[in-house]
Amino acid sequence: MDETDFDYTTSLQLLRWIGWAQRKAGEDWIRERGLSHEQSFALGFLVQNPGSIQRDIAAMTRTSPASVSSLLQGLERRELIERRSEGGNARVKRVYPTRAGIDLISGFDEAMAATEDEILAPLSSTERDTLNALLTKITGQLPKPTRS
Repeated sequence: MDETDFDYTTSLQLLRWIGWAQRKAGEDWIRERGLSHEQSFALGFLVQNPGSIQRDIAAMTRTSPASVSSLLQGLERRELIERRSEGGNARVKRVYPTRAGIDLISGFDEAMAATEDEILAPLSSTERDTLNALLTKITGQLPKPTRS
């Protein structure tokens, strides 16, 4: 069943629709840069955590070391990351984003903020504040999302 097959009438269905629009905008932004979701996620992690080891990246992406190795090879071929041996231990390689990698994904947060503004454009400032207060009230009663 496709997202367009739903009759969005309940509050939670409408929230799912909003989430879908936001996710699609993010996926489109990533695709325009020739990246897969996994590549963009790993590259973003490396921008925030330069010098991570492959095991860290595997844990963050919840994938196997072999999958991460393949993912990193693709990013390395595009010269978006580099792996370096440090401390004289050739078996332990730290992974760093290159300037090209950093530049490629810079602007994602701004693009997502623009998407939020676009999604919320029909609302006045007061309505946005009210929506935020209501969603904060609802989510205050829910367990916090985890990465597991």
